[in-house]
Amino acid sequence: MKLEKMILKEIEAKGILTKSKLPDADYVINPYIGCRSSCVYCYAEFMKVFTGHKEDWGTFVDVKINAVDLIKKNGKYHGKNILFGSATDAYQVVEGKYKITRGILKALIPYQPKIEILTKSALVIRDIDVLKQFNNATVGVSISTLNKNYSRQLEPITSSPQLRLEALKKCKEAGLRTYVFLSPMFPFITEVEEIMKISNDYADYFMFENLNLRPFNKKKIFDFIEKNEPDLLSKYKEIYIKKESTYWTEMEQKVKDICKFYGKKDRIYFHHGGFSEK
Repeated sequence: MKLEKMILKEIEAKGILTKSKLPDADYVINPYIGCRSSCVYCYAEFMKVFTGHKEDWGTFVDVKINAVDLIKKNGKYHGKNILFGSATDAYQVVEGKYKITRGILKALIPYQPKIEILTKSALVIRDIDVLKQFNNATVGVSISTLNKNYSRQLEPITSSPQLRLEALKKCKEAGLRTYVFLSPMFPFITEVEEIMKISNDYADYFMFENLNLRPFNKKKIFDFIEKNEPDLLSKYKEIYIKKESTYWTEMEQKVKDICKFYGKKDRIYFHHGGFSEK
């Protein structure tokens, strides 16, 4: 994957807190518009139409430099579930410089909401000192594969899967609640059992989401499969084009059984039916 130079812009945002449609969050906070992680499979690419950007998704990031001031103006957070990063990674590479996420977290401490971080970056460990000041803080990392070569192709500007898991272990050792989000799960590629076995000792629970194809990522994903696992191409077509496979139904039962074996709760977000036009 050829990566273009990042277009970085500092902006004054109108708001920082968005009411959530997700089942486990009251609100979401996206400290940035856009995401430099440049994941091939990214589902948030549809958000580009709301940004005013003409550049490709993954090549631009708008930094909400007034985010902390917006947090202080609102103040309606007590007892609320707040998820960081529904349409961006709150710990993507630019966070190392701007520290917007860290500033928001520090501003939220007096209100004590329930905090959830989902990231692909080991940078999250920088903020363990802040996260420990919340009565209820959870950190999750998403993993699609342990294969470093595949990960570099699929999510080129992120921490390696191994570094993510090491970061999660440090979060757990610091007393934070933790989880591993196997997402997106690539059929016949994602090492489901191995990921769960490796992380079981420091993950409080597991979440699962299957790979979904949409118009903006379909070709990129099929190109990836054809290049790296050409023998799987026909199986992917059965799942996503012909919709003749029972793969996800069987996988759902499999992950339930593994979680039961480990005594862990599962949260499964599978959308059966293959290719989505949305």
